[in-house]
Amino acid sequence: LLRGFTFGIDFEGGTKVSFPRGDGQATTQQVETVFGEAIGQPPESVVVVGNGATATFQIRSETLTNAETEELRTALFDEFQPKGADGQPSKQTISDSAVSETWGGQITQKALIALVVFLVLAAIYITVRYERYMAIAALATLVFDLLVTAGVYALVGFEVTPATVIGLLTILGFSLYDTVIVFDKVEENTEGFEHTTRRTFAEQANLAVNQTFMRSINTSLISVLPIISLMIIAVWVLGVGTLMDLALVQLVGVIVGTYSSIFFATPRLVTLRERADVVRKHTRRVQNRRKTAAARATSVESTSDDHSD
Repeated sequence: LLRGFTFGIDFEGGTKVSFPRGDGQATTQQVETVFGEAIGQPPESVVVVGNGATATFQIRSETLTNAETEELRTALFDEFQPKGADGQPSKQTISDSAVSETWGGQITQKALIALVVFLVLAAIYITVRYERYMAIAALATLVFDLLVTAGVYALVGFEVTPATVIGLLTILGFSLYDTVIVFDKVEENTEGFEHTTRRTFAEQANLAVNQTFMRSINTSLISVLPIISLMIIAVWVLGVGTLMDLALVQLVGVIVGTYSSIFFATPRLVTLRERADVVRKHTRRVQNRRKTAAARATSVESTSDDHSD
């Protein structure tokens, strides 16, 4: 709400120009200077993607005309002499892409539609699969994951791209899967709970979380390891920004999804179920039974002490 999102060129529109960094001597400040002299205004951003021989400069600016783009490519080539695969300076190594604001608006609309469709389908599945309280808790968990992941992106300033949206839908699916595992155990533990006075509904749900805790952690670790590998390959080996965007949202989402399935989903379910009369009455029965058992134990202990005396 305070910082907003840093949208990529696919959403906001504009022109992006990329070229190899070469021997690594050039700086982003030098690139900004060349851009300003060629176009007459500074670029929106200049970043270095990748590391070592695969490092590239990526320049982002407002939408440029074909003439301006060609003038910029010429200026960049004259100043930095980027080399091609054969080791010789080549202007073809300077690539450019442009996205109109209209196209960016269409991409944004389709991304929102994809997100809404996913949430609707998830709501239908959960409603059919579980009773209403579990459905509400699971949907609240998905919204929680969505808000926290989006909040992290806004706070840190990660660029939001179509790959980010794809990754977000992926991790929402992962979070739903993890929540379903926990809820299956809750459903198993609380089946016919009203006919027993050993544990309250909340205690049975807590037991289910404990029983699935290590499975959730192990699943998350297995998911995080290839994501970290993907980030390493994207940044230091290939220098592919799209892979980095996809890996970032997945890493944040897996961590948030694991947290929410353990510490958010089941507590929300218990809070909702404890409003039902059957759960409140059962909880009172369990507590009364424990009080009676404690009183009897105290009485027996007192009697034993009297006999000892």
